[in-house]
Amino acid sequence: MDVVTTEEPSRPAPAPPSGPATADRARPGPVRRLRDAARDAAPALAVYAVIRLVGVLAVYVWARSLNLSPVRELTLSDATYYIAIAQRGYDGYEQVQSDMAFFPLYPALIGVVERVTPLGPRTAGLAVAALAGLAAAWALYAIGSYLHDRRTGVLLAALWAALPHAVVQSMAYSETLFTALAAWTLYALLRRHWLTAGMLCLFAGLTRPTASSLIPVVGLAALLAAVRRRDGWRPWVAMLLAPAGWLGYLAWVGVQTGRPDGWFHIQSAGWRSHFDFGVDTFRRGREVLAVSATPQMLVVSLVLLLALTFFVLSVIDRQPWQLLLFSGLMLVTTLGAAGYYHSKARFLVPAFALLLPAAVGLARAGRARAVTVLVALTAFSTYFGCYLLLIWTRSP
Repeated sequence: MDVVTTEEPSRPAPAPPSGPATADRARPGPVRRLRDAARDAAPALAVYAVIRLVGVLAVYVWARSLNLSPVRELTLSDATYYIAIAQRGYDGYEQVQSDMAFFPLYPALIGVVERVTPLGPRTAGLAVAALAGLAAAWALYAIGSYLHDRRTGVLLAALWAALPHAVVQSMAYSETLFTALAAWTLYALLRRHWLTAGMLCLFAGLTRPTASSLIPVVGLAALLAAVRRRDGWRPWVAMLLAPAGWLGYLAWVGVQTGRPDGWFHIQSAGWRSHFDFGVDTFRRGREVLAVSATPQMLVVSLVLLLALTFFVLSVIDRQPWQLLLFSGLMLVTTLGAAGYYHSKARFLVPAFALLLPAAVGLARAGRARAVTVLVALTAFSTYFGCYLLLIWTRSP
């Protein structure tokens, strides 16, 4: 007798779960995203750190050969004001050169590091600058790789580390912290992360007066998004946050001095610095190029000419308008201000976007050519940094 068997029809495989819970499980958490981003940026951070370490070691060796303290040499000039503010607060506006000209975030961070670590005030200032330098290099890499490719991002960070005045990135100065905040602000703008851009711009406004070059970029980008009804309420909040730090500090100085233009009065009367639309810069530049000048003044003049050239190249390369506007306003505020011609190249250190055409060109030139150029630039930057600290008698 035949046994008839019937097979149960196969059941379809269950559909994979879907919905918000699954999306949450699939999306990596913030810690993992940060770890992955750090791993991706590691080459840029390593190259930046090596270039700056070479510069600092050269300062150390040269200073020790002259029986000078390397730490002291890295914390002179403007650094003495930041460290004093971190320890004792502002001295008041009655001083001839009031330290209220210096914005508060960097000295506040020095004070925090000094209180929570065994570091002294000078080394705390250098530690904050070093960490800010790594944060800035990371941001430059993020922008370069986002707009072009990873090699461009690495080279952008490397070129910034090898600037002629890059030694200030390793000093107790605020340019490095401002560069980090400005670069991450612009990266957030490019990615339309409005709240992040607004908060970072707020902190940049508490770091340096040149945040006046960054605030309009955030404000205009947010205004355009709001007019186009993009991203809801976030652009409006970014517009409110962006100028809050800068305006807040100027308002505080105004209250302390009893005059609305208190900070600008301190700059003009005490520090002999005011905006004259570039008349003084042009006059001093012509004098430097017409007579025998010191290496510092010649290099400053060359840097200013190159900065203008790279801005034109940036326009030709059709950089995102956010970067172009920031670079252009940095040039206007630096070249348009009277006084301190010898420091104008240092004032342009945060104008990192001007280096993007060079980074793109080196990335396309091939590894051997890029390394050759970087080695030459690092050698000059290393020597010139030592010159600024150990031979030149004024601030960088």
